[in-house]
Parts: sequence; structure tokens; C-alpha cells
Amino acid sequence: MLYSEKVMDHFTNPRNLGKMENADGVGEVGNAKCGDIMKIYLKVENDIIVDAKFNTFGCGSAIASSSMATEMIKGKPISEALQLSNQAVVEALDGLPPQKLHCSVLAEEAVQAAVKDYYDKNGIAYDPDMFKTGHCHECHEGQCSCD
Repeated sequence: MLYSEKVMDHFTNPRNLGKMENADGVGEVGNAKCGDIMKIYLKVENDIIVDAKFNTFGCGSAIASSSMATEMIKGKPISEALQLSNQAVVEALDGLPPQKLHCSVLAEEAVQAAVKDYYDKNGIAYDPDMFKTGHCHECHEGQCSCD
């Protein structure tokens, strides 16, 4: 399995790694049974994500996807972070092997979960349909019973 230089770089030198104390929003997705767990922390000021950190338990692609996703949303308005797609993460990493695309989906869902947590904590109204439910990649493929 070949990984791009960007995937290898974000895996071996992850950006924004670590827990954030007093985060304004925290999103955790994945499932221990399936192997990948991703947690993203947000610090928000005036609707702008001023800092983002992550903790990921998973493979190199999951770590690289988390690292890239946090880089892509820092400095952006929350509304823009909500638009972050797994495809944008994959493109920014110069591609992922097909069997690792679920890692980018987790990154998208973790960002959404962190934004949802921020909205909930601050009493900000939102359309629940904006948020996907976080499940492992086997759920997406209809093969998991992690609930």
C-alpha cells in the first residue's frame, strides 16, 4: 500500500496533536470495537475557529486525516468548517488508498461533532440534518453492529 508524501508527513509529524483544555467544542467519533477513534477539540472566538487539536487512536491514515482536517479548519469561520468534506481532506493529503477512505470520513464527522458540541454548549440553534451521525466505517458499509 502506497501512501502520498503528505500522508506520511502528517502521520510522522502530526500538526495540532494533543488534548485542549477548556475546549469550546469537542467531537468524538468512531468505535473502539472497530479500531479508529478520533477526537477533535475546537477553540472558537467570534465564530472563528482560532485553534483546533486532535487525539486519534487508529492507523496512519486516521492520524494524517485528523492532522490535515485540523489544519484546514483553523482560522476559518464555523460555517466554513461545517462544509469540510472527507473528499477535501483526501485531496489535501494527495489521496488515500481506497480501503483507508473511511479515515477521511471520520475526520469530517469529528469536525461536525465538535461544531455540534459547540452549538449545544452555547445554545445556538441549528438544523439537526446538518450533522451526520458518527459511526465506524463498517457501519457505513452495513457490516457493523457497534451500537
